[in-house]
Amino acid sequence: MNAPTKIETTLKDWETDQEVRWCPGCGDYAILKAVQRTLPQLGADPSNTCFISGIGCSSRFPYYMETYGFHTIHGRAPAVATGVKLANPDLDVWLVTGDGDGLSIGGNHMLHVLRRNVNMQIMLFNNEIYGLTKGQYSPTSRIGTRSPSTPIGSVDRPANPCAFALGAGARFVGRGFDVSKNLPDVLKAAHAHQGAAFIEIFQNCIVYNKDVFNDFAAPKGAEDRQLWLENGQPMLFDGGTKGIALDKDNLCLKVVDVADGNWEAAGVIVHDVTNRSIAHMLVELPFGPFPMALGVLYDDPRPTFEMGVAGERERATSGKQANLAKLLGSGQTWTVSGTAQDPI
Repeated sequence: MNAPTKIETTLKDWETDQEVRWCPGCGDYAILKAVQRTLPQLGADPSNTCFISGIGCSSRFPYYMETYGFHTIHGRAPAVATGVKLANPDLDVWLVTGDGDGLSIGGNHMLHVLRRNVNMQIMLFNNEIYGLTKGQYSPTSRIGTRSPSTPIGSVDRPANPCAFALGAGARFVGRGFDVSKNLPDVLKAAHAHQGAAFIEIFQNCIVYNKDVFNDFAAPKGAEDRQLWLENGQPMLFDGGTKGIALDKDNLCLKVVDVADGNWEAAGVIVHDVTNRSIAHMLVELPFGPFPMALGVLYDDPRPTFEMGVAGERERATSGKQANLAKLLGSGQTWTVSGTAQDPI
C-alpha cells in the first residue's frame, strides 16, 4: 500500500522553508496547496514520501514539499521514479511533470512507466505551453497557437495526455484543474489506486498562455461546461439539465436534455470507472459540443510492476545462499601470474 502506517499531520508539516518561486497568479500555487492539504487527509508520512520531477515550471515542486525529493533531468523523471520505487517499494512516490517535459522529450519514458504499471501518482501539469523556456508551443498546444517558435500559429495537432495514457496501458486516468475544489478528490482516488495513476491537471500559465482554459476552468461561471464524473453516478452536467448518453447506432457519446430530473428516461449513462471503452470515448470528447470530462475517468487496477519484480527475485534466489566469492570463482576462471617487467 502507498501509506501502510497512517500518521497525523497538518498542511504546515508538508511546507518547506523555501521561497515558492512561480510567477504571481500561476496555477501551480493552487496545485501545490491542493497537494499539501490532501496528504494529511490521507494519513501520509513525510518521511516515507518522495516527490520526483523533471525540468520545467512544474518541476520545482520537490523544493516546496517537506519530503524526500529528486529534481532530475529533462523528461527522465519516470525512469528515476521507477528506480526509486523498485529500490524501496514501500516508499510513496509522486511524479511531477509538465506537458513539455512529460510528453515531448519524456514521452518515451512516460509510456513505459504507464505500461509497466509502476505504483506511483503521476501529476502532469498541462498549460499547453513551454513556460520555463519563455513561451514556445508544446506538444499540447492548440492549432494556431502563436508563440516565439510558431509566430504565425502552430500547425501541429496537439497530443491528448489522457488518450496517450490510456493508449500506453494506464490503469488509472483522472483529470482536474488547478483551482478546482474537486482536485483533492482526484488526488485521493489516485493515491488509493495500486499502480501507475495518471492525473492531467489543467494549469493556467499567467504569462504565456493566460486564461486558455477559462471556457471550462474559470474560477467562477464555467460550471455548466464541466462534466464531473463519479463512479456509480449518472453523467450529468449543467445543473443536472443535461447528460451524456450512448448513441448505440453510431457507437459514440451524445449530449441529451434531462427533463424534470428524469435522467434514466433520457438515457444518461451511469459512470463505471472500470469501463475502458467509455473512458476512451470520454477523453476524446471534443470540447464545445461536449463539456470537459473531469474527475476519475478510468480506474481498474492490475498487479504492479514492482510486485512482478519482487516475485521474479524471489524465484531467482529461492533456496540459494548468497556467496560472492563462490560466484566469482564459478565457471571459466584463469589464474594470471607475472609482472610488467617479467611478463608471462
